[in-house]
Amino acid sequence: MAAKIIDGKAVAARVKAEVAEEVAALGLRPGLATILVGDDPASAVYVRMKRDDSAEVGFESFHHEPGGDVSAETLAELIRSLNADARVHGILLQLPLPGHLEQDEFISLIDPAKDVDGLTTVNAGLLMHNREEAIVPCTPAGCMRLLEDTGTELSGARAVVLGRSILVGKPMVQLLLAANATVTHCHSRTRDLPAVCSEADVLIAAVGSAGLVTADMVREGAVVIDVGTNRTEDGLVGDVDFEPVAQKAAAITPVPGGVGPMTRAMLLVNTLKAARAAAG
Repeated sequence: MAAKIIDGKAVAARVKAEVAEEVAALGLRPGLATILVGDDPASAVYVRMKRDDSAEVGFESFHHEPGGDVSAETLAELIRSLNADARVHGILLQLPLPGHLEQDEFISLIDPAKDVDGLTTVNAGLLMHNREEAIVPCTPAGCMRLLEDTGTELSGARAVVLGRSILVGKPMVQLLLAANATVTHCHSRTRDLPAVCSEADVLIAAVGSAGLVTADMVREGAVVIDVGTNRTEDGLVGDVDFEPVAQKAAAITPVPGGVGPMTRAMLLVNTLKAARAAAG
């Protein structure tokens, strides 16, 4: 039996509607500041879409394009000024940065209370301790919402996470552990990867390798969340060999149209959370 295709666009639309309703009742207009450094076309598209989403739910937008040759000192000063601006509740520094700028240095300058990407060490630590005030990176938070929406029972489930980035893999593990799943964390050095993956009730693929997860790596009836976004001659594809895997899985996210829309939707959730916290 073919898998249920998890419609990330539909779930994201519901999340956006929930955020818009809460903003209307809040009596405070959340402010999201976006910083786009350089002229990467994909980054420009992502930021534009995020700004459009923000306007749609009633956020105030503060956009900055300091230029690809911006100095480290100027970019640092911009971040500090946004930290101090009471109108700004969330700061999104679009990654990657140009080569002359050290990514971690500028992430560390963002006020953790305004870190709506959830990438500062403060938020990572809060997530590790399962603290309610943690701002969770948008993509793994979106994956959890998709699992919830499909009715996937995580308590006691065997979950396998492929990938160990700070953006997806590592926080994904923490969220699954908090949901009482038993988690195996895999990466490029994992031995017998197909055998490990084939034991999973829930498989999260986030490695950036087109078609890495094949049908022989997936247990019958598993739920498969494909975070991968790989540009190939055949177009945009995920980390999962979609058609064969869909014949074995109970549910699966497509690429595009699965996790991607949820990442943007959870940015709105995080910005609203930051605005609520700022309002006390």
